[in-house]
Amino acid sequence: MAKFLTLWELDTTRVPVDPKERITHWTMLLNMVKDDLKSGGDWGEFAGGGRGYAISEGTEQEIYMALSRYVPYIKFEVHPILSISQIEEMMKVGSQA
Repeated sequence: MAKFLTLWELDTTRVPVDPKERITHWTMLLNMVKDDLKSGGDWGEFAGGGRGYAISEGTEQEIYMALSRYVPYIKFEVHPILSISQIEEMMKVGSQA
């Protein structure tokens, strides 16, 4: 199964101005993340706030569907990750060319 690094950023234009509404909104999003993490992966927010990362496994379609739940509140940049064994296998193939 493929592994992906997702960099995420909170769309601040969607954040409620009222502090109580903001906490409710952020709690809703964090609960969604907790549910997603039950199936594995890693998630974190950078110390400056409002941006962070996730590492997850799946197909491109599965990742797309999982991230679409957070739209329009979060913006994403997704990168497929190659493991050491995948890179070694490509080096073997490349050396035979």
